[in-house]
Amino acid sequence: MSSADSSELIDSPYAWRRLAIALALCTIGGIGFWSVVVALPAIEAEFGVDRGSASLPYFVTLVGFAIGGIFMGRLADRFGIVLPVMLGAVMLGLGYIAAAQAATLWQFMLAQGLLIGFLGASATFGPMVADISHWFIKRRGIAVAIVASGNYLSGALWPPALQYTIDQIGWRDAHTAIGIICIVTMIPLALTLRRRPPIDHTDTPVSARPQVQTVDMSPKTLQALLIVAGVACCVAMSMPQVHMVAYCGDLGYGAQRGAEILSVMLGLGIASRLVSGLVADRIGALPTILIGSALQGLALLLYLPYDGLISLYVVSGIFGLAQGGIVPTYALIVREFFPAREAATRVSLVFTATIFGMALGGWVSGEIFDFTGSYQAAFLNGTAWNLLNLTICMLLLVRHRRARAATG
Repeated sequence: MSSADSSELIDSPYAWRRLAIALALCTIGGIGFWSVVVALPAIEAEFGVDRGSASLPYFVTLVGFAIGGIFMGRLADRFGIVLPVMLGAVMLGLGYIAAAQAATLWQFMLAQGLLIGFLGASATFGPMVADISHWFIKRRGIAVAIVASGNYLSGALWPPALQYTIDQIGWRDAHTAIGIICIVTMIPLALTLRRRPPIDHTDTPVSARPQVQTVDMSPKTLQALLIVAGVACCVAMSMPQVHMVAYCGDLGYGAQRGAEILSVMLGLGIASRLVSGLVADRIGALPTILIGSALQGLALLLYLPYDGLISLYVVSGIFGLAQGGIVPTYALIVREFFPAREAATRVSLVFTATIFGMALGGWVSGEIFDFTGSYQAAFLNGTAWNLLNLTICMLLLVRHRRARAATG
């Protein structure tokens, strides 16, 4: 089908079916993002390392995920989404099987960073979000939010199930099972996405979508600011997400309670992402991300005075509702201010920054814990990074409104 013909499928029932498949792929592939968080206490005990060292596999996984996102985004822009997702499925399977055989922490980190992060899960986030953005105009905000929710849906579904499996059969057999599941489910799903998006890569979108908006700065400056904002928001976001299982263990509540609290946080994060998508369709991406950043900062501060079990469930739920919509909104900003033909690469660049922020924040929080003996300073560190993100979001909104006023 030609681009002109396929443009008729925008906002169509086919687009919604494609969205459902993309959500499934993001949910399955998202295990690469969360398994190492759940396994952190087991890895710490297995290899006899401290909390900071046990956090390194998460760091290298997300660095690989981040760099791989750019590579996979370029593949998607050039060849379509099927190739990167097929590659990701195979590499996830091989990565988890290799991780299960690791005899040292460094072998485990290599499997996590190279196979699971760089060549595996990276295909199931940024490129998938960019791909689905081409198939919607009127409901682009909610469509992007739904696909991006696959990452959180993965975080809501996988941790309790994985923690139970680890308790029953050990982390090594659990990792082998994950690898098999990824291969047998993701490859058939990827093959259903062979139809190419309705855009003309030599010029402009075929569809009559709104013109690219303007902001009072160069494209390079805008991209750079989005990258810094992505790092900052996710350093702040990482503290509760990465260390909740270990934090609950330290408080005496147990790893299973921590996995349940993480599941609550990410489950409510899905609701936050969907609401943010609807809001962005009404008021635009920049005001939406500014609201999300402000609410995340406020929610993060609530962890400082409250560490009771019930309080952690409540505060984590509030945090999930506050921060879930931030990351997918970056994709909407890219689609509003950059040409469609650059979407997968530019979205992946920004998502790479967010993943690097998660990796950096997860590792630094572990080091802060080792240095101070508690997570209080780590929560304060996250709050400071969130303030940087909030400042950038305010700057972009002001400069956009200035540019819009100047153009009449």
